Amino acid sequence: MNTTTAQTNQTVLTQLKLFLALSRTPHGILDMATPALAALLWSGTFPPAYIVWLGILTAFAGYTTVYALNDFVDYRTDKKRFEKGLVPENHDDIDSIFIRHPMASGQLSMGRALLWTFSWAFIALLGAFLLNPLCMAIFFVACLLEVIYCLVWRSGYLKVVVSGAVKTSGAIAAVYAVDPNPSHLFLVLICLWLFFWEVGGQNIPNDWADIEEDTVLKASTVPVCFGAAFTVNVILICLVLTLCLGHVTIAFSQIPNLWVYTVVAAVVGIYFLLLPALNLYTTRDRSAALALFNRASYYPAAMLASVIVVSML
Repeated sequence: MNTTTAQTNQTVLTQLKLFLALSRTPHGILDMATPALAALLWSGTFPPAYIVWLGILTAFAGYTTVYALNDFVDYRTDKKRFEKGLVPENHDDIDSIFIRHPMASGQLSMGRALLWTFSWAFIALLGAFLLNPLCMAIFFVACLLEVIYCLVWRSGYLKVVVSGAVKTSGAIAAVYAVDPNPSHLFLVLICLWLFFWEVGGQNIPNDWADIEEDTVLKASTVPVCFGAAFTVNVILICLVLTLCLGHVTIAFSQIPNLWVYTVVAAVVGIYFLLLPALNLYTTRDRSAALALFNRASYYPAAMLASVIVVSML
């Protein structure tokens, strides 16, 4: 390989990393486990191969679009973070595996970012239509909620409710993709389950890790508004509810070997949610909040892996 080719490949790889950073792809890939988990729990078995592969592509496109949308709506706020020197060089969460906010940092042009985002949005819409036209409406609602979430970032801590709703949308769409007439009770249960996981394991711990810069920017997050003592109790309550609702949701699912999975789900929940939450309760520092955020991000993937393994027994 000559020098010119090597430089070209390096340039392409660098640009790709910027696009992946824009869409927080490592986190998005983990989040793809959520719709897969919901579909598998409800159907009790793997759907036809074409639905599996179309669902994977559609989920990837959807999460890629929504995460990129976040950076577009938050562009001005993120630029202020860089201007004020509020973005740490070593932000050790999974959203920063590449870099944080490539547009706001000036490393990715808005034109290229738009092309990337609209391309994946088109793929997501097409895939959603082929799976179930209702999934298109759910995708639109998720995008709208993501915009609302970003716009109310500084005006109210209740934005966590909107964030939770966004994270449940993929699971709802996945259930409708495998069954046009699912149980409404099951949908409510899985929404509540994922809602409390997102609030207690993702949104609030991430806000805790950003509390210093959010204070400077006058953001109305739960940690900023209520302090550490109140926040850590909210986190624990949400995660205990997550574990309880997970078991109830499983009870109403159609997967085999429920008693085995109940035990496995408890172990997964304790390791990925409760243990890091208790550590945060004890230490109440930023690193523990980040540790909870990172480990909780793997919770849906671990639950999905458990369902697949147990269903094979």
